[in-house]
Amino acid sequence: MAKPGTVIGWKLDRAQRDELLQQHSPRYDNAVADHVTLETDAAAKPLPREVTAYIVGRTDDERGVETMVVTIDGTVDRPDGSTYHITWSLGEGRRARESNDVLKERGWKELDHPVPVKLTPARF
Repeated sequence: MAKPGTVIGWKLDRAQRDELLQQHSPRYDNAVADHVTLETDAAAKPLPREVTAYIVGRTDDERGVETMVVTIDGTVDRPDGSTYHITWSLGEGRRARESNDVLKERGWKELDHPVPVKLTPARF
């Protein structure tokens, strides 16, 4: 797991987070809905630029990891080969980093309508 302050990406706007959680109720008890990762082990790298982002899909492993797929400036493909996403909710004992594995194993289902999201460049 990356140390705090070594990950760069975008934080989800706090006010919009609350609205989105009401519109898309978390399936599991631990609602995360916090950020989109661009890169880990990036302590020496600058923050990313501002982007246009939409939630476009969802996946759930049915065992405690629910994830929303996000486009960043029109793509879901992260530079490291994984998929841009927001870990939406987690069941007991599950971890946010497991979202990457769930996306690789199960893929994701497109939403009927893209949902615009406000993201702010951040280090976390």
